[in-house]
Amino acid sequence: MKLSRREVVANNVVLIAFSLFAVIPLVGVLLSSLTPSVENSGGFSIPKSLVFSNYGDAWTQGSFGSYLMSSVIVTVAVVALTAVLGIFAGFGFSRFRFRGSGILFGLIVIGMALPSEAFIIPLYFNLRDVGLTDSYWALILPQTAQSLGFAVFWMRNQFRAFPLEIIEAARLDGASDTRVLWQIMVPPMISQIGTMLLLVMMWTWNEFLIPLVMIVSTSRKTAPLGLASFQGQHLTNYSLLSAAGVMVAIPVVLIYFIMQKKFISGVAGGISLR
Repeated sequence: MKLSRREVVANNVVLIAFSLFAVIPLVGVLLSSLTPSVENSGGFSIPKSLVFSNYGDAWTQGSFGSYLMSSVIVTVAVVALTAVLGIFAGFGFSRFRFRGSGILFGLIVIGMALPSEAFIIPLYFNLRDVGLTDSYWALILPQTAQSLGFAVFWMRNQFRAFPLEIIEAARLDGASDTRVLWQIMVPPMISQIGTMLLLVMMWTWNEFLIPLVMIVSTSRKTAPLGLASFQGQHLTNYSLLSAAGVMVAIPVVLIYFIMQKKFISGVAGGISLR
């Protein structure tokens, strides 16, 4: 159906309005990160001069190198564990039927609806009892469990959409379940798996509550938690806080742009068998 000129203009106006609504806060944070600290009161304003040294000061004064390294360690571990467990579990739930499989799948997926606030206190006491608090495992295990609900749900649907005739042909050739999974089914699903892992990476990288409760040592604090070091009880250095926020966002933005085509293909497209 061809849209009228009035409808096209209305659509463009709405899209521009939503774009500005999303972009203006980002521009404000970027300008704040380049504003001298003495001029920055926290509001949106055009700086009289641009100061790039805020990034260096945020890196050194806030020990941000340590925070970013902790975030990298936790994120890589969570993404790797989620990938392996999600693929295996998704394959199992899509191809095998056993008593209670539907109930078990529902229990796993229900984790998608549970916010961290719902279980953070009992989780803290459980991890404290086994001596895992204030360690990377206190961040990796809960966030992997959180991500698995989505990962299993996502991969189960992808595996169920895979053409059965290809699997049957592979089995007639003597292919085992392991070979069917890793050599037949996984390669055409790289875009879908990449989309899943990109979302898990973003969720893990931006997680704040779990590190806040579980971590005490400065050397193990993650980057989002490190932003709090620029905010005091009575005074906040908005320039350094904004600069640190930009540094936290840069890795996610870069990875998204690198994987943009695969992400869009994984969300909107089907399985590619070429």
